[in-house]
Amino acid sequence: MLLAALLMVVSLGRGAVHETYTAPADFADAKTVVIPAGGTAEAADALAQAGVIQYPLLFRAAAWLTHKQGHIHAGEFLIPAHASLQQVLNILRFGAVVQHQVTIPEGLTAIQIAKILNAAPAASGTVAPPPEGAVLPQTYDYTLNTPRVVILHRAERAETAALAEAWTQRDSAVTLTQHEALVLASIVQEETPLAAELPKVAAVYENRLAKGMKLQADPTVIYAASDGAVAAGVAITRSDLENPSPYNTYVHEGLPPGPICAPGLAALNAVLHPAVSDDLYFVATGTGGHVFSKNYKQQLANVAAYRAAVGH
Repeated sequence: MLLAALLMVVSLGRGAVHETYTAPADFADAKTVVIPAGGTAEAADALAQAGVIQYPLLFRAAAWLTHKQGHIHAGEFLIPAHASLQQVLNILRFGAVVQHQVTIPEGLTAIQIAKILNAAPAASGTVAPPPEGAVLPQTYDYTLNTPRVVILHRAERAETAALAEAWTQRDSAVTLTQHEALVLASIVQEETPLAAELPKVAAVYENRLAKGMKLQADPTVIYAASDGAVAAGVAITRSDLENPSPYNTYVHEGLPPGPICAPGLAALNAVLHPAVSDDLYFVATGTGGHVFSKNYKQQLANVAAYRAAVGH
């Protein structure tokens, strides 16, 4: 087959070959092509099937004649529209393979994180839910057929490193252990979508812990009632508040035994650098944020204002 390709080159002549080698191709849209492991024949077939080249024999001849420039690599490559044969060969030799991405948002439970990873396109295998709070929420790049467990382990290593780094810079007044800080950060994460409020929420809960008060954090109730499936976005019933689960901070004093979600760095840093305040309560305003108070009387007034704002 290669001899036939070389005979084709000879029959075309040097000028025609150079023109064919450098001329723009006809395909009008960029194409993603998976080049299998093997040789130029397999690469040529993949490119032809994708519509990137018309003459596989000519591609093989060009690859052989320019073989000193480097090997053709297997992988997933993005070929730009109208790429010439010369450009295609350069991409397969020197270009970066296509990077896919999966994003793990802040505040997801381990069950939710596993679902996202198992739906990540172009990855392989499946993962079980990781330990709660063991994953750093962010976007992870990966290449075609990367095992999902590899992505998960990267996310776990990223969390370990981020937690260790944040811990070294904590405020000296913080009395929590590193594990306790992670647990509290997971609660703080679920309480507000506003980054500016995270240190204020953290201060409320740290003040409550210092006074021996129950945290009475709604996200812990939701987590307990859903058996760890979710930690936010679900209405709470009276029976939920009475759930004997150790994660229910309306029933049990102190922190729950473990995180209830994967907190982001902002929530973790809020716990390690809480706002300076004497606040012990907070409630939603009904307009997207929260109002904070130092005593229960003011809290009741704020709750009444919230109910009036939402029409309850």
